[in-house]
Amino acid sequence: MELTKKISSHNFKAFLWHATFLAFAKNFMDVDTIIPSMVVEAGGGAMHIGILTAIMLGGSRFTQIFFAPFISNKIYKKKYLLLGINTRIFALFGLSAILFLLQDGQQGYVLWLIFFFITVFSLAGAFTNISYVDILGKSVNQNKRKTFFSTRQIISGVVVLSSAFLVKRLLDWKEYPINYTFMFFIGATLLLIATAGFWSIKEVVPSRLKISGMKSFFKVLQTELKQNKKLGYFLGYINTQGIAISFLPFIILYAKETFNTQNADIGIFLIYKVIGIVFVSLLVLMGATKIKYNLLLYSNVLLSLFLVFLAFIIKDVTSIKYIFVLGGIVFSLFTISMNGLLLEVSGNENRALYTGFAGAGNILPAIFPLAGGAIINWFGYHAFFVLFMLIIAMAAFFIFKINCKK
Repeated sequence: MELTKKISSHNFKAFLWHATFLAFAKNFMDVDTIIPSMVVEAGGGAMHIGILTAIMLGGSRFTQIFFAPFISNKIYKKKYLLLGINTRIFALFGLSAILFLLQDGQQGYVLWLIFFFITVFSLAGAFTNISYVDILGKSVNQNKRKTFFSTRQIISGVVVLSSAFLVKRLLDWKEYPINYTFMFFIGATLLLIATAGFWSIKEVVPSRLKISGMKSFFKVLQTELKQNKKLGYFLGYINTQGIAISFLPFIILYAKETFNTQNADIGIFLIYKVIGIVFVSLLVLMGATKIKYNLLLYSNVLLSLFLVFLAFIIKDVTSIKYIFVLGGIVFSLFTISMNGLLLEVSGNENRALYTGFAGAGNILPAIFPLAGGAIINWFGYHAFFVLFMLIIAMAAFFIFKINCKK
């Protein structure tokens, strides 16, 4: 069956439905502010934040390499997409239930249960993403994809910013664990509504990409590394600048231990982080993508270093919000610039394969949060900040070697 204009239009609306409610749900389960602050409230420390961040960020991306061979060999992937998203919903409802049970003083195994549900939630996200990218690519006509991404960017910016204020009110409304119970329940409900878009998708074009297994994948990676030197530098960039996305959860812990932050402060941090993300989204919509990617890459390194400089000099809780504005900008710039690097180091025939390499290359971003938690425990935050800056600074070398022309 062919992808007709009518089916493509139907799928366009279905994906947009999902994107809208996902954007609304994101702040209720934010990985940089809400989830880390909940773990701290539950009694977690630096090591817990390190493990949590490793699972949610670098680790979940790395695990795509294990899911890819299985899913790629399936002709139709809609049922795997639904399996992944419904597993995430189950994990959020489970997290909400566990926090509700805390009212009865059942706190003995709460951190272990929190980590279990967060792990399920994160791994299901990695599993879902593989099917999502494949189905989106073959279910919406190519000439409509740019319109889809632009529309999604506009809607997400408006919805995410407005929902951040609602999240802040929920955090202020009740004390832990009631506020987080409602947060994750609402997040799960919004994700459940978002799945209506996925149920509605008409997957009519079969997939033909076949991956024989993990061994074959790594053989291809080895061959490409020998033939394309820029791929090695690209993976080097991922493993240096990529750790920037794991910085904010540690700032949540730092703020709690240093300034004794409250629920109201967490809500403010979230709002300012979202402002940073929306700011970059507006630049994209205004045509800032015409700027050379090299400028974006070097700028992101400098902003990441300035992020740590702010952490060194800030002396009161009211100023920490500026770290989160900058953190939102750094996260968005990293995500956008990755697209430019993929275009530079890959070709039309192997771009999907190189996307898989990028997931497999998230080694240091998966390990760094674990090491960071241990360093904070043994040597303190200043040692962690210095190590972070040294690794980020190394990204400039890989950017120079790639010499992105686009």
